[in-house]
Amino acid sequence: MRHEPERDLAGEPCLDTLSLDRPPSYDCPVLVTENLVLRAPHAEDIDAIAILADNPAIATMVSRIPHPYGRTDAETFVRTSAHRGNGNCVYAITDSESGKLYGCCSLETGKDGVSPEIGYWIGEPFWRRGIATEAVHALVDMAFRTREIDHIDARCRVINPASRRVLQKSGFQFQGSGMIHIQSINASAAVEWFRLDRKTWVSLIGWSSENRARAS
Repeated sequence: MRHEPERDLAGEPCLDTLSLDRPPSYDCPVLVTENLVLRAPHAEDIDAIAILADNPAIATMVSRIPHPYGRTDAETFVRTSAHRGNGNCVYAITDSESGKLYGCCSLETGKDGVSPEIGYWIGEPFWRRGIATEAVHALVDMAFRTREIDHIDARCRVINPASRRVLQKSGFQFQGSGMIHIQSINASAAVEWFRLDRKTWVSLIGWSSENRARAS
């Protein structure tokens, strides 16, 4: 993920110290890259989310997506994503030209209640196009530029090499292994834990400019 805390498919330090009275646009700005726009999910996304997320290849790789996944689930997701607060952000990943929805990603307080953690999932028709990597770069840039955090965490299932590659290409380093509950199978599964610290991010900000995010 990084949504593997949602994930894998989708972690943050000290997001709980952010002022709750800041407007949502401050905490979760729209992010624009060369090919993508990351923005809040809205009602027009419900059908696309329901179709893309209703896939065991996605649900079994993230922790909080049920399977089967229907329109009611998508409606609940869109409604609750608008009220995360406390600096937690959920984004719809969309095409910068057509507006087509590719998937979702998030920046939320992790399992330890302190560290920021990112998660993401991409609909299967759009795999192997570099979309997840571009979205992760945008999310990471936003997090380090707008939050006083030292690191960002992410997790992916050990059987998800594609997500592992996304994290490694984004500068995340392996920290250890653990278990996480997967809602779609109602069981625990092995995951790998990765971390990107601020110093490493600073040294990587030269990653291709077209993948860098502009907050609007």
